[in-house]
Amino acid sequence: MEASVALSPILLGISSNRTSYSHSRRHFKKRRALKIVSDFSKIEVKNLSYKPPGTQQSILKDVNLSLREKRFGLIFGRSGSGKTTLLQILAGLAQPTCGSIVVQKYGFDSSPVEPSETLLPERVGIVFQFPERYFLADTVLEEITFGWPRQRADALFREELALNLQYAISSVGLKSISLDEDPRALSGGYKRRLALAVQLVQMPDLLLLDEPLAGLDWKARADVVNLLKNIKKDLTILVVSHDLKELAPLVDKSWKMELGGVLKEAPVPL
Repeated sequence: MEASVALSPILLGISSNRTSYSHSRRHFKKRRALKIVSDFSKIEVKNLSYKPPGTQQSILKDVNLSLREKRFGLIFGRSGSGKTTLLQILAGLAQPTCGSIVVQKYGFDSSPVEPSETLLPERVGIVFQFPERYFLADTVLEEITFGWPRQRADALFREELALNLQYAISSVGLKSISLDEDPRALSGGYKRRLALAVQLVQMPDLLLLDEPLAGLDWKARADVVNLLKNIKKDLTILVVSHDLKELAPLVDKSWKMELGGVLKEAPVPL
């Protein structure tokens, strides 16, 4: 089953016509935009510390981080410094000992326009290092839609899910493969594309990537970098990586994690 077939009206109950797709995406953006009376928003981490239960050693100490929407942030530093732990906390997989993670909206004068809102875990997508190890489904389509609600949904919600599916498949370049393919049979590069699609279909407020280029050959690495360049036009992305040279052209803001879990804003060393 190719992507164009998988997204047919019979399967998803909507038109797969490209014009209809573009029009509908604009419709949903306008529908959401009516609720927003701000110029831009930021993901803000404030005074966050983390000490694992039953231990006296803090892994993260008073971390502060701010990343504007549709920007690409990079955290680098030595292995074991707490970078991945921070991503796990941002994704809601661990609870900080103290501190907050919020979305703050700002007006045209860069002043806060509304009280900040807690960044909910369900609004965060995370792609772990070597994400293909965690594939669960038997087909590409089932893997992408694995986390979708199984109850019957109204037509508008079903249409929005279908549009998100089209967006995810198109954004990561999966249109050329069969959606009936076994995810484990894909090449390394396509497995990484699929892992991105699994998160993109949820349209997260924040996309977290842990070593997205790890284990890939040079061609697949270049492909993933190009994909991230396009994805950052729509999403806020925060990456942990040692592959600084390849990702540097995408970076809008960067931080160095020191041993002991101290995060400091710093330029990417090249």
